[in-house]
Amino acid sequence: MCGIVGIYSKSPAVSDQLGRHLSDMLVQMGDRGPDSAGIAIYRDPVADGLCKLSLHAPDAEVDWDAVIAELESALGVISHRIVGPQHALVAVAADAATAQVHLAATLPALAVASAGSTIEIYKDAIRPAEFAERFALERISGTHALGHTRMATESKVTTAGSHPFSTGQDVCLVHNGSLSNHNRLRRQLREQGMAFQTENDTEVAAGYVAWRLRDGATLHEALEGCLEDLDGFYTFAVGTRDGFAVLRDPIACKPAIMAETDDWVAMASEYRALAVLPGADEARLWEPEPATVYSWGSAAVPS
Repeated sequence: MCGIVGIYSKSPAVSDQLGRHLSDMLVQMGDRGPDSAGIAIYRDPVADGLCKLSLHAPDAEVDWDAVIAELESALGVISHRIVGPQHALVAVAADAATAQVHLAATLPALAVASAGSTIEIYKDAIRPAEFAERFALERISGTHALGHTRMATESKVTTAGSHPFSTGQDVCLVHNGSLSNHNRLRRQLREQGMAFQTENDTEVAAGYVAWRLRDGATLHEALEGCLEDLDGFYTFAVGTRDGFAVLRDPIACKPAIMAETDDWVAMASEYRALAVLPGADEARLWEPEPATVYSWGSAAVPS
């Protein structure tokens, strides 16, 4: 079943409270996905030539001090923050590709949940309300964010199998639905140099979008390509460095609703996740049309 949420800020007041708004939305989707929860939030861009890495350690006994020391020696650590026993955010003096290659070679037990200049991803196999408290979402600010609550149907309940998925720099996707051709598409994308960490179909969708962006497509074009190349049913919410987009498949059997005010744009699987936002009672509400890309920020399509 799963629940997805997304919010794009259009005002400083909303940006300052973005984590609290995201937390409220995520908790409302807890009944749709009690198995795990995750978020991608865009904030605090690092300078050119640097990279932020969201790291996850399946082994709760990881020695983060040793990890940071190794990265400092090899890449140069600009800043770091340990987020509980299994997550860390590290900014390094290297580009994303170099950093990821180094981590794969020297610290293979760590998973890179995201890499880029602004994106941060946190996810865990716990209930959404516990997740919001553990990661102190109410204290986070940012420009835009995505969230997901998972009811696992096609794979194990693990942190690695939880959403969001990021397979390109600052690109992230959450998904409600199921793809039928993800195994074939995964093989095709691997031939194009894309790497995958799980068997989750959503990671394939994220990989497809990242591949199209890598080859020069706009986000709008990449999502339009999904309508041609992805079989199944889905509602996607996608984030980039400074953009946000939503797409439903041509049948649109998975629920979705959107709302917009002068201060924010948001989407969710159910209205109750929008009703907790400031000014929701005066927002423009609509159900996104099938096979139609909705986008904001740099991803927006000129009118």
